[in-house]
Amino acid sequence: MNDVIVQKLKEKFPESIDATNNFRGDLTVQVKKNDIVKVGEFLKNDPELSFDLIVDLLGVDMYRPEGRFEVVYNIYSIKNSKYVRLKVLVDEDDCEVPTVTDIWPGANWHERETFDMIGVKFTGHPDLRRMYMPEEYEYHPLRKDFPLMGIPDSIPLPRK
Repeated sequence: MNDVIVQKLKEKFPESIDATNNFRGDLTVQVKKNDIVKVGEFLKNDPELSFDLIVDLLGVDMYRPEGRFEVVYNIYSIKNSKYVRLKVLVDEDDCEVPTVTDIWPGANWHERETFDMIGVKFTGHPDLRRMYMPEEYEYHPLRKDFPLMGIPDSIPLPRK
């Protein structure tokens, strides 16, 4: 099945697919970030593939000069009982990715969480606001340059 998916994606989007990796049967497809919506729509709407469920979406801080952040989409085809992992690389100075909530509405809260914890903004998201941290909080706690003990006085705490 992985070969079929890769072949279809490379035929349909030859410029959008940066890399593929098939490790122990788990397929990872690295997609250009501005093409994630059209690749996602194809994977969902292709009658043979039918990746109709987003299982998870998360952000990873790789702390490298280029492509510092990765946004990872784990999608599932109920019809084929098959998982595929999509990945986009995001630079720190252009920290935005198009939202996939129009394709998979289940991505809504995952994108909000990724924005809150990592700082990747999802353009076109219907309600992109923080989930855990206060709205006015200017930091993103899961970035690797965030101090382990937090930033003193950055959050007003309730008094005893």
